[in-house]
Amino acid sequence: MHLVYPAVLAVLLFCTGLYGVLARRNAILVLMSVELMLNAVNLNLVAFDVWLRDTLHTGQALTLFTIAIAAAEIGIGLAIVLLVYRNRGSSDIDRLRDLAEETGAADGDPQPDTTAEAAA
Repeated sequence: MHLVYPAVLAVLLFCTGLYGVLARRNAILVLMSVELMLNAVNLNLVAFDVWLRDTLHTGQALTLFTIAIAAAEIGIGLAIVLLVYRNRGSSDIDRLRDLAEETGAADGDPQPDTTAEAAA
């Protein structure tokens, strides 16, 4: 088996996922792009496992672990995105960053402690 074909396909998948992470504004599409990048890594692991004729099939075992971790990651990530969408009404990443910056103090100074003033 030629190693070039799956390697080129993995590079194309990874570049597509990287573009999706950098260019998309929707959090769900960013999560899907991360999954594309992980699938490109999985394709490389299996291709190199077959090419090296590994008797322990280490690449395939690592691929199974990667798939399990990706499933957990997408489950938790989707739950967080749905919770943010319920609270804020949007899953736009730029808007969420703007809202996070507005919650801090304007001058960068810490907020005064109101409980100490009320006790005095």
